[in-house]
Amino acid sequence: MTRILVIGDVMWDVVVRPHEPLAVGSDTPSSIAVTRGGAAANVAVALRAALTQPADVVYVGCRGADAMGERFERELERAGVVPALPTASVATGTLVSMVDERGDRTMLTDRGANAYLTPEAITAQLDDCRHVHLSGYTVLAAENRTWIADVLAECRARGVTTSVDACSWKPLSAFGPAAFLQLLAEVDVLFANRDEAGLLTDEVASNHALAVLARSFPEVVMTLGAEGALAQRGDLTATAASVAGAVLDTTGAGDAATGTYLAWRLDGHDVAPSLRAAMVAAATVVAGLGSVPFAPRS
Repeated sequence: MTRILVIGDVMWDVVVRPHEPLAVGSDTPSSIAVTRGGAAANVAVALRAALTQPADVVYVGCRGADAMGERFERELERAGVVPALPTASVATGTLVSMVDERGDRTMLTDRGANAYLTPEAITAQLDDCRHVHLSGYTVLAAENRTWIADVLAECRARGVTTSVDACSWKPLSAFGPAAFLQLLAEVDVLFANRDEAGLLTDEVASNHALAVLARSFPEVVMTLGAEGALAQRGDLTATAASVAGAVLDTTGAGDAATGTYLAWRLDGHDVAPSLRAAMVAAATVVAGLGSVPFAPRS
């Protein structure tokens, strides 16, 4: 069976939504959820749920030698994703997400074992591979900069298509927008939100940023939060409105959109229906606290 690889961090999310303004130095009543995290893992689960063609969705990352790493593997397996997670003798990565009244997040991150991911762990999974999706968190990590280009070159040599999610504006800014674009110049699909696209292009207007990115990538998908999403492939531009109702927490919404869009495109659908399906998946996620399970597409 063919494979689709998703490469990214192994993380546990502690999602905190205070019920009132923070009482500094004291206690604040809050809703707290501890869930399997990792932006790319969310992508993999959404992709597996939405994909209809026969293929193994394989998740490549590095977990800690601890109970949380073991549980991460079990949860991937429960979602139908095949884990390929070498183990490092440190703690599994953890993220604390503070969610405000609008559902927006501020994140505190300890990457833990993710710093020990090796290129060999990825290339070992490339046989019979059809597509590779790379998390921006993996691309932007300083310890990975020396080998990302080699992995992408190996994918091209094997005829494997690739996609990358920019993931987060602060590490993207630290890495350098020009360096990011140069490193990923031959990637087939770029995913970015409005802030990331603006940082990469110096364009304020979303349609202008999309047009600039489309000069560097064959296909670009830009999420706009409550305003939906845009996509461009060649001369074709598509838009999709958000279909979300009440927004409790945006954690994992962009990841769900990315995974669903990829699944629909790999299944052979055009850009426009794939983008609409992505918005439906995102709407499911924002209704709950933390990432939520996906039901396979009928």
